[in-house]
Amino acid sequence: MAQLEVVATHHEDVTVLVVQGSVDSLTADQLTEALGSQVRTGRIRLVADFGAVEYTSSAGLRSLLGSVKDSRRLGGDLRMAAVQPAVQRVLSLSGFASIIKIYDDVAGAIASYSAAA
Repeated sequence: MAQLEVVATHHEDVTVLVVQGSVDSLTADQLTEALGSQVRTGRIRLVADFGAVEYTSSAGLRSLLGSVKDSRRLGGDLRMAAVQPAVQRVLSLSGFASIIKIYDDVAGAIASYSAAA
């Protein structure tokens, strides 16, 4: 059985979602809900920490894309951090690396919001 764990922490006006597990057709809805619940409560500056994600499918990409669109529509953004090589490859091959800003670590992704202000 596929498992995904998403834990949100707040760092001033940035929310970091630590994602653990595989993001695939069985778990993508869980990621979509975790990200969407933050946007619905007005937390639109998001960082997805993918340091513990070894795999993502097209369903995971759709989840990320929807969340990017929702947060940007409200003036925020979704940024990714600590992306593992296998997932980075999927993001690059699919063109997502040009849509979503990717940072080496969570601290850099959080700091990027201050730099953009």
